Amino acid sequence: MTQLPRHLFQGLRVLDLTRVMSGPFCTAMLADLGAEVIKIEMPGFGEEGRHFAPHVNGESTYFAMLNRGKRSVTVNMKSPDGIALIRDLAKRADILVENFRPGVTERLGLGYEALQAANPRLIYASISGFGQEGPFADWPAFDLVIQAMSGLMSVTGERDGRATAVGESVADITTGMFAAWGIASALYDRERTGTGRRLEVAMLDSIFSMLLTNLSRRLYTDKPVGRVGNRHPETYPVDSFATRDGEVVLVGFSEAIVKRIYQAIGKPELADDPRFKTNADRNAHEADLRKIIGDWAGSLTQAEALAKLQEVDVPAAPIWSLDDLLASPHIAARQLLQPGKNTKLGDIQLAPQPVRFSDSDAVTPMRAPTLGEDTDSVLREELGLDDAAIARLRAAKAI
Repeated sequence: MTQLPRHLFQGLRVLDLTRVMSGPFCTAMLADLGAEVIKIEMPGFGEEGRHFAPHVNGESTYFAMLNRGKRSVTVNMKSPDGIALIRDLAKRADILVENFRPGVTERLGLGYEALQAANPRLIYASISGFGQEGPFADWPAFDLVIQAMSGLMSVTGERDGRATAVGESVADITTGMFAAWGIASALYDRERTGTGRRLEVAMLDSIFSMLLTNLSRRLYTDKPVGRVGNRHPETYPVDSFATRDGEVVLVGFSEAIVKRIYQAIGKPELADDPRFKTNADRNAHEADLRKIIGDWAGSLTQAEALAKLQEVDVPAAPIWSLDDLLASPHIAARQLLQPGKNTKLGDIQLAPQPVRFSDSDAVTPMRAPTLGEDTDSVLREELGLDDAAIARLRAAKAI
């Protein structure tokens, strides 16, 4: 029997032409599984993510988190010699990922058709804000722009408050995950056909495809969609409540669970109250039920309220800060933080992708590269260039 590699993507070469977040998140997921990721950056400046705060010892910790496990190579993409280097690297790559605006790689001579002709097995992934084609294809896209246009912000926040962005760059992250999923799918297809293909994913498309609850209302009913705070737009009680020293959430997603909530709050008779017997009844009398549960929660500490809810098997949890989660035993038990290294930052902690595979080791410790740290070694190992050739490229400002 053939011995499988300990890392699922071991032996795959990825040429990473991405910047900021969606693309780097995608290629970081590939590096997490053992792929060799060669990140191309502009000499001197690097990619834009290196300039995002916070900085420690002059190094962006944001960049380090997103570019774990990669090798940094500085290539001047405005130089013909630099473009030639990237074309040569692409000939040896399994995967190329880029998130320039549509048309940029074609103008540089690095489009899919040009590179695939020299490397038919190449999988070429393009990430953009609005797609390679479409009415907004040329618009610049950032996470907040996509959250605003997708409808996500319009359904996030308190009922009478402002539209609110999610507290993380969710459009970038989800698009990066969809791109990694697409690449894995294309790799499977390449095993059968022997040839690669191009795939593309847009940030707006990614968020739109995730708005399932609101789309199910908008497309199939005449119910409006909008902000409802922490409650679920269809099911009640699914909401948050303040206790004496913190907040808790509870999820009454079925009639059986709702009856257990009534038991936990000491009011089992609510099961026979006509205001609260069905989900439709509870939605119609939401304010009444919220007050009853809110009064109960407000008389207890967070720990006391959770104990009563969990005692009767009601899905419930405290609303934690990030510090609370980091201090919990879950992080260590699930190995969510892994050791890493950076020349300027020293020993650091990194948060790789969370899927756990049997018979596969985590790639540790992962290195977050400083700018251009691997330029010479990659050109020697991947392209066979000697010191004189590298010196000529450097003198010509191609690297």
